[in-house]
Parts: sequence; structure tokens; C-alpha cells
Amino acid sequence: MRSNRYTRSMAQARPFTKTMLVIGILMSIEALDLDQCLESAFGPIESKAGPFEFTFTDYYDQEMGCRPQRLFYSFASLVDPSDLAGIKIQTNQLEQRWAVDGERKVNLDPGILSLSSFILATTKDRSHRIPLSRGIYGETTLIYQDKRFNPLAWTYADYRSEQFCELFRTFRETYKCLLNK
Repeated sequence: MRSNRYTRSMAQARPFTKTMLVIGILMSIEALDLDQCLESAFGPIESKAGPFEFTFTDYYDQEMGCRPQRLFYSFASLVDPSDLAGIKIQTNQLEQRWAVDGERKVNLDPGILSLSSFILATTKDRSHRIPLSRGIYGETTLIYQDKRFNPLAWTYADYRSEQFCELFRTFRETYKCLLNK
């Protein structure tokens, strides 16, 4: 057999690069132990943004009893992206902590931020979502291109806003620093 200097080798799986956990929070009540619960589950909070008026939809108003406020928390402890489904299951359990008569008053939407994208976890199946594990799907919500985060056709209205795309760009800058530690 002749040696071919262009012989291809089999691709090898490598560990994922750790990502920054970012949790989008909608709240209609003040959950006094929110920070403590989230830090206990996910480590130190790196930064908090908000509250912001949530004027993008009235979808949550009835369940929450009023128009909720939007917050975003990023975390200092980087996470393996393959943990996203488990993180969503944990946040769903935490939502029950603050539920009143079976209705959520706090909605926690975890996602993972990398240098190239922001991926949200969800329990809702749609054509553009990828099954992760245990009934949890992943959705690429924002992609980083041309020095900014850009929405996709299915990106929720608040995540596509200039204000939040810029916020995610600042999270990305912090993430770059955490990667280099």
C-alpha cells in the first residue's frame, strides 16, 4: 500500500469549552431569597442587570398577576454546555419555590453564552430547537457576528432588542476574561 501524505485521520471528540451561565428572570413578586438560591445552585453571581420594564408581550401577565420585570444574571463559575438541560430542570424546580396557587411568579430562563452564540434552554419543542435531555431543548437565540450579537428569525422580542443585544455583548467581554483565568 502506498503512503499518501494526505491520509485523513478520524475526527476525535474533544471536551467542550466551558460557557457562561446567564439566567433571564421575569418576576412579578420580590423573591427575597432569589440571589441566595441561585448562588447556592450555580455559584457566585458575576453581574446583575435590571430590572427592566417587560413591555414586549403580555404573555406572562395573567399567570404572574401583573406585568413582570425583566432581569439578567450572569455567573462567575463557567459551566460545561452539556449541563444546560440539568440546569433548566433545576431552575424549573426553583420556580416552584415562588409559585402561588400553582402559578409562577418567577420565571427563570437559563442559557449558555459562548464567544459565538447564546443558547437558551426550554421545555417547548419547535422545529428549530434541538433535544438535549430529559424533555429539555436548546435554542440558539443570538449569534455573535460583526462584533455584535444578532437575533435570528425565532428570537424572542426582548432578546432581539438593541438594549439586550448590547447587554449580552458586555457579558461576552466578561466571559472572555473568565476564560483567560
